[in-house]
Amino acid sequence: MKIEGIETYVVEQKLDTPFYFSQFEFQARQVCLVKVIAEDGTYGWGEGYGPATVVRAGVDFLAPLALGEDPLHVEAIWNKMHLRSLDYARRGVLVAAISAIDIALWDLRGKLLGQPVSVLLGGPRRERVKVYATGLYFTDTDDLIGKLVDEAQLYAAQGFRAIKMKVGLGLETDLRHVRAVRRAIGDDVELMVDANHAYSLNEALNFARQIEPLNISFFEEPVSPEDYEGYRELRLRSPIAIAGGECEYLLAGFRQLLSKRCVDIAQPDICGAGGLTEVKRIVALATAFQTNVIPHSWGTGIAFAAGLHLVSTLDPLPGRLRMPEAMLEMDRSENALRDTLTQPQFKLEGGEVAMPTAPGLGVDVDPDFLARYTKGA
Repeated sequence: MKIEGIETYVVEQKLDTPFYFSQFEFQARQVCLVKVIAEDGTYGWGEGYGPATVVRAGVDFLAPLALGEDPLHVEAIWNKMHLRSLDYARRGVLVAAISAIDIALWDLRGKLLGQPVSVLLGGPRRERVKVYATGLYFTDTDDLIGKLVDEAQLYAAQGFRAIKMKVGLGLETDLRHVRAVRRAIGDDVELMVDANHAYSLNEALNFARQIEPLNISFFEEPVSPEDYEGYRELRLRSPIAIAGGECEYLLAGFRQLLSKRCVDIAQPDICGAGGLTEVKRIVALATAFQTNVIPHSWGTGIAFAAGLHLVSTLDPLPGRLRMPEAMLEMDRSENALRDTLTQPQFKLEGGEVAMPTAPGLGVDVDPDFLARYTKGA
């Protein structure tokens, strides 16, 4: 069996309500999807994290390295792509392009072997995965606090047992927002904050100390992803667990993050950090450093399914009879690509999502919605 074709699709949805976070504003959601097709017609889907048109160019550059290869030889194909791009792409969108092809190969491999990806990754430890709601972005409104409170209460009413909100607009503003949301959802729902690297070390430490009484589960991306020493010092001094890694790439990048003891929780994005092949290696490295992994996930149902399969195989640290729950991010911001493009849709029950059991990733792309959202189609 050989790989016969690799197709790319840039899908885009214009947002009804633009939103922003500490770094920039979104007017649309846009993703590069990859379809890898075997000569018998079996196919697998993947996606890359980052600027979609740039990721597509990366996939076009790398695709010849996979064409004609055996689709079961996933790691061998990954190594070919990695070596071809190593001289000028040790991080960034070419790694995201590798990730997109790699995820599609895992999906295809699972279908060819008749097994879910979780089985191929080593076997699921759980049938359901706890998820946390990511939302509470900023919008132009006269009552931003009211909007954040209403949204947080909606997620709690939907059954989420954990919610992550955005910060990074300034310490006083952020503190008002976090206090209001904590009051609104009560003490039974976990609350996390994400600054998207908006703070200096001193600001982040000051903010962590001020929100400690609010029972914050983790503080995500407090400082620049390039400031490893700042991360390390903050982690040593912060009363709140520090999370990061969505802007990190490949095993070598996470070696720096983990060996310097920068984070309590590592957050590789499977669609950006190197695909399932490389993130499985990152998980092994994190285990050696006694660091838990909660993948970053912000795309279509393909990305979320890949995260579910990976998280289902994790053994949270430390190991004990009643281990902490493994967890995955579940984006709830406006995203028709997530809500309509892939089927079946994932359902929340008791703050958890059931594992897909079909061969491969367990999701497929709806051709009608693919045609509707494909840019330039």
